[in-house]
Amino acid sequence: MDIQLLSFPAADVAQRRRFIGLPWRFYRDDPNWVPPLKAEQDKLLDPRRNPFFHHARMQLWIARRGAEPVGRIAAIVNELHNELHQDAVGFFGFFECVPDTGAARVLLEAAAEWLRRQGKTSIRGPVNPSMNDECGLLIDGFDHPPAIMMPYNPPYYAELLEACGLQKVKDLLVYLLTERFLSEKLRQGQQLVRERYGIWVRGMDFRDRQLFRQDVERIKLIYNRAWQPNWGFVRLTDAEMEFLVAGLKQVADPELALFAFRGDEPIGFALAIPDINQVLRFNRSGSLLGALWHFATKRKRIDAMRIMILGVLPGYQNLGADAVLYYELGMRGLRKGIRSAEAGWVLEDNWAMRNPLEKTLGAQLYKRYRIYEMPI
Repeated sequence: MDIQLLSFPAADVAQRRRFIGLPWRFYRDDPNWVPPLKAEQDKLLDPRRNPFFHHARMQLWIARRGAEPVGRIAAIVNELHNELHQDAVGFFGFFECVPDTGAARVLLEAAAEWLRRQGKTSIRGPVNPSMNDECGLLIDGFDHPPAIMMPYNPPYYAELLEACGLQKVKDLLVYLLTERFLSEKLRQGQQLVRERYGIWVRGMDFRDRQLFRQDVERIKLIYNRAWQPNWGFVRLTDAEMEFLVAGLKQVADPELALFAFRGDEPIGFALAIPDINQVLRFNRSGSLLGALWHFATKRKRIDAMRIMILGVLPGYQNLGADAVLYYELGMRGLRKGIRSAEAGWVLEDNWAMRNPLEKTLGAQLYKRYRIYEMPI
């Protein structure tokens, strides 16, 4: 039976919610899948609420064979990316598909054709919907559920994309840290850095509104400057940073949101989030009420965190401030009952980040995500 495509803009509320509900057909029996919160997915994809759409546009598709949904995809134009990188790349994301190359090809060709009409010359992804959000296709590390704000997919997805002509453009690496990384060598080394360069650390205060606003401005400065050289980086606009902070504030622990200062100058920032996916994996409906109930009754099970941001301003990156931040996160995490941390993602060629993780902290490379691309 032929595959039919339903195409609609992200602003179509009814169809968007059908799009959001589709993964439950594919993953309901997968114990490692963590159902997303439907309300948060709706906010992410809603052009009226997500400021990403101030400089981007998106088209969505659902593929059906008869009455049975067999896949979905989004095509995304991110004009801020094209402006910064001086290219004509279009993106795809939110890809889900049954193990059928024909269905995958129909979806990808539809996305590619739409992007061609927008003047784009290649298609890259998956990004959901940008490199500042969940991105990459999991290609190694299927034995573990995803950490908070990390994607998950079946192993056969890589075969589908490659059969449709997509090729690797970049791998994103994820490391696992255990208590063993808090070695005496690290303790002594980071203490020496503090003393030699006058580096000190403090956490954020979510209760002091004025100080919190000042800290958000510091995060913007550090994030947009420290990540600027990275492949695929697109700076966050002020509105996007506000959107991100508002979401993270609901789950963040202020003691794990750390600034490194040299004297009075903020030179680095690190953010670790308790891995609430350890609880949300039980919320099979994806409802907000269910998530709150599972969090209230199972929060003591959370013994892991994800180090999702850690960066130091250019000009200070050789002082060892990153070691101070890693050590401080580890010690604070231990006091909260955290026994492991996922660090990532890290670009495969970002040796300034990889070397400390592998050689100093003894981190284990345990997951790999991949970004694909092809000309259109």
